Amino acid sequence: MSEELVEKIRTALSTVADPHMGVSIVEMGLVTGIEVDEEAKTAKITITPTNPGCMSAANMAMQARTAAEGLDEIDKAEIVMEGHMMADAISEMVNK
Repeated sequence: MSEELVEKIRTALSTVADPHMGVSIVEMGLVTGIEVDEEAKTAKITITPTNPGCMSAANMAMQARTAAEGLDEIDKAEIVMEGHMMADAISEMVNK
């Protein structure tokens, strides 16, 4: 796995802000995992919100997917939401 590409994805994700705090999801530590498959041009990004009932989790997840897929090196980003009361539903919705 290319650490360079992981850092590039992390930089792209830093443009996504938690709407309540106005701070990047990367800076807040909400991005808890990034895995890439350079050959398949895919990324798996794990997001863990600080509040298990966060009303903005789906919005942040969709913005994260859009930011990662905006990179030339990534065709498809899968977002995995963890630690949220609707984690499975959010992950399913965002990854359609």
